[in-house]
Amino acid sequence: MKKFLESLYLNKYFLAFIVIFAYLESIQIRFYFSRKFDWYLFTPEAAIGQLFNALILFIIIGLVIRRSHNQFSLPKAISVFGISLVLYLIVNNLFSFLIALIFNTVERNFNFDSLASSNIKYVLDVFVYGGFFLAHYYFQRYKEDQERINQLEKSQMESQLSKLKAQLDPHFLFNNLNVLDQLIEEDREKASRFLHDFSEIYRYVLKSSDRKQVPLVEELDFAARYFRLMQLKYGEAYLLQVSGVPVENAFLPPLSLQLLIENAIEHNLGTESVPVSIELMVDNHTNHTITVKNTLRPKKSPKLHGGRALENLKAQYQLFGTDLPVIKKSEDNFEIQLPLIFSDVR
Repeated sequence: MKKFLESLYLNKYFLAFIVIFAYLESIQIRFYFSRKFDWYLFTPEAAIGQLFNALILFIIIGLVIRRSHNQFSLPKAISVFGISLVLYLIVNNLFSFLIALIFNTVERNFNFDSLASSNIKYVLDVFVYGGFFLAHYYFQRYKEDQERINQLEKSQMESQLSKLKAQLDPHFLFNNLNVLDQLIEEDREKASRFLHDFSEIYRYVLKSSDRKQVPLVEELDFAARYFRLMQLKYGEAYLLQVSGVPVENAFLPPLSLQLLIENAIEHNLGTESVPVSIELMVDNHTNHTITVKNTLRPKKSPKLHGGRALENLKAQYQLFGTDLPVIKKSEDNFEIQLPLIFSDVR
């Protein structure tokens, strides 16, 4: 019974509203007939009786709703209302008849005028108090459904983010192992330094894999350390410049800057005489973005199946429900603007 009453959402605020309404209604009805103010006008017994009737009505409506499998639609709500009205009239008339039988007042209370008056009151009760209850009940149901939908969307988002990040970690590992393999052949000392630095950097990769977003400050630091690794292989063929002051409450998807730097290196051919310039520009004032811009010097043999990093980033931003990255390409430069995220959903 307790679970059933809880399923009707009969919380203290709704019941307090019903009590106050019933009390004010009893005052209004008494004043309408007596046309005078006295102590009797404010006695609460009529309101208490009305609350008891309202609770009976709420239980009847709740039972009818349960029989309809809690489904909601306008025709279903009208049906629930109609069936509840009939049952409420039957229950109240039976209860009144038993009371009259006990006190031997059947003739006085069960004549046409008395029945018509009391049943009109019962019908009005169903329309007023039943309307209150249905509005409250379906509003609470709507809130619960919205909560469930939000939880489901959150679960789906977390699942998709996990899948996207699962693509990033092997991608990062595979590409850097390729670099290490080439360095071993070219310069064992550099390869040793690369391996040491790479082990430190990969700790950050593992640490950030459990987070949906990471602070911009951490991403910038990681991107700079990653670029130093690349310089062990390429020397001054690629140059990195960082401008702007990052704010502490700004976030990015994990490994986003590293992926864009890696993209610039993989798709563009730099030499020490004609280096590829890569810029990271933080804008905290106008657009709240960080722009990754690089000189455009495409390699003669473009990488097959490229663009995964950009598609991955777009997918993550879509899941966060924020503005999407903006890509701009000119004859000499390629740039991508990543919106900074200020809602921490890590």
